[in-house]
Amino acid sequence: DVEGKLCMRAPFHDPPKTGLDIIIQPEMSFGTGHHPTTWQMMRALLDIPMDGRSVLDVGCGTGVLAIAAKKLGAGHVVAFDIDEWSYKNTLANLERNDLSADIESFQGTVFHAQLSQKKFDVILANINRNILIAEMEEYASKCSEMGQLLLSGFYRRDCGEIIAKAESSGFTLTKEVS
Repeated sequence: DVEGKLCMRAPFHDPPKTGLDIIIQPEMSFGTGHHPTTWQMMRALLDIPMDGRSVLDVGCGTGVLAIAAKKLGAGHVVAFDIDEWSYKNTLANLERNDLSADIESFQGTVFHAQLSQKKFDVILANINRNILIAEMEEYASKCSEMGQLLLSGFYRRDCGEIIAKAESSGFTLTKEVS
C-alpha cells in the first residue's frame, strides 16, 4: 500500500478499499512492492502529474511501475527488460491489469532499435549502479526537454557517482529521497 493511493497485490489477495488496484503475480521478477526501492519509485510517481505524459520503464521486472504510471493517467508507456523471465512476467501482469493493449513492452535494452528516435517525459530506472552509469547518456538522449528521470536501486554510497554522471549527461538533481 502506497499511502492509500496505490495498492500492489497478488491476484489471490482482495482488492483494496481505496486507491488504484495493481495486480502483480510475484513470480521470479523484481518489483512486487516488498523492496523499499520499488515502494519509493511508486511513491515518487504520486508526485508527478501523469496526465497524458509518455513514460519509459527501464528494466521493468514485473511491469509494476509502468502499470502504475498508466493507471495514474500516463499516455504512451513503454516497458522493457533484458531478462526473458521478467519480460514474460510483465506481459502476464499487463494482461492481469487489462493493459496489454495500452503499454508497449519488449525484451531488450535501452539501446534497442524500437526506442530509436523516441523521447519520453518520464524515465523510470530502478536498477543497479553500474547499469545506471553505463546507460545514463542514453537516458538523456531519450528524455524530452522538460522530462524527468527517476532513479533507484543503488546504495546511498553510490549517489555521488550517479549524480555526477547524471549531471554530466544534462540532468539536474531536483529531489533526493532516502
